[in-house]
Amino acid sequence: MGVVLPVLFALFAAFSNALATVLQRRAALTVPQSDGFRFGLVLDLLRRPLWIGGILAVIAAGAGQAVALATGALALVQPLFVLELPLALLIASLVTRQRLPGALWLAVAGVVAGLGIALVAASPAGNRTDVPAERWVVALAACAVAVAALAVAGLRRPPGRARAGCLGAATAVCYALTAALMKSAVHVLDDSGFVAFLTTWETYAFGASGICALLLLEHAMQGGPLVASQPALTLGDASISVALGVVLYEEHLRSNWWLLPQLLGIALICAGVLALARAGEGAP
Repeated sequence: MGVVLPVLFALFAAFSNALATVLQRRAALTVPQSDGFRFGLVLDLLRRPLWIGGILAVIAAGAGQAVALATGALALVQPLFVLELPLALLIASLVTRQRLPGALWLAVAGVVAGLGIALVAASPAGNRTDVPAERWVVALAACAVAVAALAVAGLRRPPGRARAGCLGAATAVCYALTAALMKSAVHVLDDSGFVAFLTTWETYAFGASGICALLLLEHAMQGGPLVASQPALTLGDASISVALGVVLYEEHLRSNWWLLPQLLGIALICAGVLALARAGEGAP
């Protein structure tokens, strides 16, 4: 059960996030597009029932992710969210009653197979609960600089691939940081109770990072085609989460000849995600 439980809850969270993506994307396309960063965008979206449904799905995903992170390694749980994209396309096809062509099923199979190969070969291990303060300082500073640089670069460009790609990458950094902070906060809840959870800084930090991710995601969806934003978001979240797991929580990945199947798996994932993102560009 050491691996099964976090995997099951991570898959539930990935499905919930995929549902949220479909609902939020459809809602985001019904509000006026903005040239800059606009907090009022969320106020406009609050009037859309589809967006509210998406937020409820995000909350369900957050609960599943919290349980997964409490019981498994960050480097195991977060890469499973790569499945959000194929799941989102499958859900969208059911909503619109459009059948996916055979090429897309092949891309879905490539993502699933690549993820399985990469995770089995890497065999992420470790579930450290305490992170030294100096590691958090470095990680938080690095992530903040990366998010600011990507967001500014994206918002300075006109709507299009470059804008969507930069904002998608910024969202990925926020998602990965949110997961790392959530893992720490959930362990405080498990070890010391609800009062300690409410008084630890990680709880408010992951809340703030999650809100930033939400705002950036909505602008990324409006900023350009899915083929630009989704690969940056999907692949960026997985890779940065693995890095944070190793740096912060001292999680271990297998090396030596195991790197070959890991690279094969990553190549299959990248190819599949790019193919699915191109297909999702025309999805309703």
